[in-house]
Amino acid sequence: MRVVVALGGNALLQRGQVPDAHSQLQNIQAAARALAPLVDEHQVVITHGNGPQVGVLAMESAADPRLTKSYPFDALGAMTQGLIGYWILQSMGNQRPYRQFASIINQTLVDAADPAFADPTKFVGEVYPEAEAKAMAAKNGWQVKADGEHWRRVVPSPKPQEVIETQLIDHLLDESIIVVCAGGGGVPVMRTQTGDLLGVEAVIDKDLSAALLASRLQADRLLVLTDVPHVVAHYGTEAARPIRHTTPAEMRALDLPAGSMRPKVEAVCRFVEHGGKGKAAAIGTLDAAVDLLRGEAGTYVTAELS
Repeated sequence: MRVVVALGGNALLQRGQVPDAHSQLQNIQAAARALAPLVDEHQVVITHGNGPQVGVLAMESAADPRLTKSYPFDALGAMTQGLIGYWILQSMGNQRPYRQFASIINQTLVDAADPAFADPTKFVGEVYPEAEAKAMAAKNGWQVKADGEHWRRVVPSPKPQEVIETQLIDHLLDESIIVVCAGGGGVPVMRTQTGDLLGVEAVIDKDLSAALLASRLQADRLLVLTDVPHVVAHYGTEAARPIRHTTPAEMRALDLPAGSMRPKVEAVCRFVEHGGKGKAAAIGTLDAAVDLLRGEAGTYVTAELS
């Protein structure tokens, strides 16, 4: 089968961990051990998050006295694709040295007219007192908003339209090469009036990008790997229950709390709805990746219940 795996942020950094390189590399090595059995039998694409990593680079860039202006967010995203791609590439290669792996710094097209650009809401980076946040915004060309008692930088989060390098990824898969790509949802770009690509200050939801890429590659499965074993209906109440096998219609009817689970559910629903007959998606833990593929763990989503 052709499988797209979306690694959650916990695959790189556990909750509460300091984002040191050593800790992240250890986590990725553990992820590689869990994913290695998949590459023995299937064409695999591995996507990943980049939140903590891009936050570190943004802070370093903003604090560098040699710069007149901090690096733009699209450039920082590209840097993290290279960094995390290298770690995954090396770790997977150590697990399966007889397989070929490629890591791609890729771009994801967004619509310049997306309403997200008019109202940036995605918080990124550290918290600041109001006065300091506004001073940082003036210096670096940021937009900032209140986040509770503190202030933080905000960037738009437009919907992904296309992964620019999809054809290249498809070709690599046909050559039995395992591909690491779409880090952080891909570097956000838009087309100018002349048709050129131009990077934009934005953050694309990584799970929605993974779902889009899976659809375009005509993948058979989309695995969204996180730190919870399954989606829970009526979360936080006495009626809470795990969801095992379900459909997009049933998933969309859930009253999910705000947070990271909602885009994951949206991603698997989109893939199954647009994937055609025989396509399936699953949400679950990294260590259950093989069982998720078979529908034997996590929340397994198909167009119809058999």
